[in-house]
Amino acid sequence: MRVLVVEDEQNIAAAVDRGLRAEEFDVDIAENGEKALGLIRHNDYAVIVLDLMLPGRNGYDVCRTLRAAGITTPVLILTAKDGEYDEADALDLGADDYLTKPFSFVVLLARIRALLRRSTPQRSPVLRAGDLWLDPAAHRCGRGDERLDLTPREFGLLEFMLRNPDTVVSKTELLAQVWDAWFEGDPNIVEVYVGYLRRKIDTPFGRSAIETVRGVGYRLDAKGG
Repeated sequence: MRVLVVEDEQNIAAAVDRGLRAEEFDVDIAENGEKALGLIRHNDYAVIVLDLMLPGRNGYDVCRTLRAAGITTPVLILTAKDGEYDEADALDLGADDYLTKPFSFVVLLARIRALLRRSTPQRSPVLRAGDLWLDPAAHRCGRGDERLDLTPREFGLLEFMLRNPDTVVSKTELLAQVWDAWFEGDPNIVEVYVGYLRRKIDTPFGRSAIETVRGVGYRLDAKGG
C-alpha cells in the first residue's frame, strides 16, 4: 500500500518514511502543499499523512481541495498545532484523524492501520445451506463445485432465503425484500420465481431445499434439502 507523507521538516519526514517502509508500505514524500496535490492527482494513495503548517498552501487548504474534488482518501493530520479549535477545523474540513507532535511512531502506525480498516469494504460472508452456497460480494452461487446461473431476481430471492434459513417467509416479505415495498403487481409472481429457482437449485440435483408451507409462504432447509 502506498502512503503519502506531506511534511516540510526533513527529519520528521525521514523518520516516518523509514518507519513505514520497515512495515512494508510504499512511501512518497511531499515538502509542500502544491507538490502534495500534484502527487495525489497522479497516484492512488491508501492514506495521506498531512502536516498543517506547510510552506505555500497549508494543510487546511490541501484537505479542503481534496474533499472539494471528491477525493475520499483517508487523511491523518500530523501537526504541532495542539489547540482544540485547530483539531476541530481540520476534522470539519474532511480530515479523518488528528495526531499532535511530538508523537509516538507506534501510535501513528496504529492509527494508519485503523484508517485502512475503515476504508476497506468488508466482504460479505458466503451464505450456505448444506452444499448450496451463494457469495453476495462476487455475485456467484452454486451446488458444491457446480456453478449455477441465476437471474438477478432469482439471485435476490435465494439470498434472502439463505439469510433466513429454516424460517417461513411470506409472499409479502419476499415481495418487499426482493421486489420492493410498493410492488403493486400480482403477488403470485413470487410462486413463479420460486418455481424458476427450484428448477435450477433443486431439480437437477434431486434435492428439495425450498419447501412450500401452504397458506403461509416458503422455508429454505438449512441443510440444503
